[in-house]
Amino acid sequence: MKAAIAELLNKIPGKASDEWPMGEPFALAFAHGSMSVEIYTPKETDIQTPHDQDELYFIYSGQGELVIAGERHLFAPGMVFFVAAHVEHRFENFSSDFITWVVFWGPKGGEDP
Repeated sequence: MKAAIAELLNKIPGKASDEWPMGEPFALAFAHGSMSVEIYTPKETDIQTPHDQDELYFIYSGQGELVIAGERHLFAPGMVFFVAAHVEHRFENFSSDFITWVVFWGPKGGEDP
C-alpha cells in the first residue's frame, strides 16, 4: 500500500453532508484492519468532533495550533501529535497551506493506557 499527497488532494473536497456542508476536508489513503491513513486539510475552520479511535497527526505542511483537551500546542511541518479516542481536539489559527496525515488505529474507545 502506498499513497501520494498530490493524488489525495485531488479528492478534496469530498462529498458534502450535514456534518461537512462544504465537502469533506479529508481523503482516505488506505486502510488495513483497524488502521486507516488519511490526509486532512480543513479550510478556514476545523469543525471535527472527537473520534472513536486513537489517532496520530503527522504535520505535512502549514503551521498553527492544535488544541487537545483545552491545551494549546503550536505545530509546524515535521511534528507529530497523539490524540486519544474521545478527546476533544481541533486545529486553530492554521495557515492556508495546512495539510496533515492522520493515522487511526485500534479498538473503538482507544487502547488501554
